[in-house]
Amino acid sequence: QGHFVESGGGLVQPGGSLRLSCATSQSTFNDYEVAWYRQAPGKQREFVASIRKRGSTTYLPSVKDRFTISRENDKNLVYLQMSSLKPEDTARYYCYSPGYAGDYWGQGTQVTVSS
Repeated sequence: QGHFVESGGGLVQPGGSLRLSCATSQSTFNDYEVAWYRQAPGKQREFVASIRKRGSTTYLPSVKDRFTISRENDKNLVYLQMSSLKPEDTARYYCYSPGYAGDYWGQGTQVTVSS
């Protein structure tokens, strides 16, 4: 069962951009659907985006035109490129892949959008 590490979060002004990364050591990661979730203080964790083995994607409607999920298989990485960030995007972002890692949730990476 694999684990992964999220990185790339930080403090950014409204309208700014960030790229999150989800990294793991096992190439079998590339055979499974991978999703990004987020959780804001006092709120439930919510789905943000997912990418399947062959590259098809799904997005939360509120991020669809601003976020892009992608994967770099030779490096066992999944990215979440976030643009036109809004204060309501502030949350801790998590990578999730039950096919690869079961019900494993990593530490996540904090994204704060504030002026």
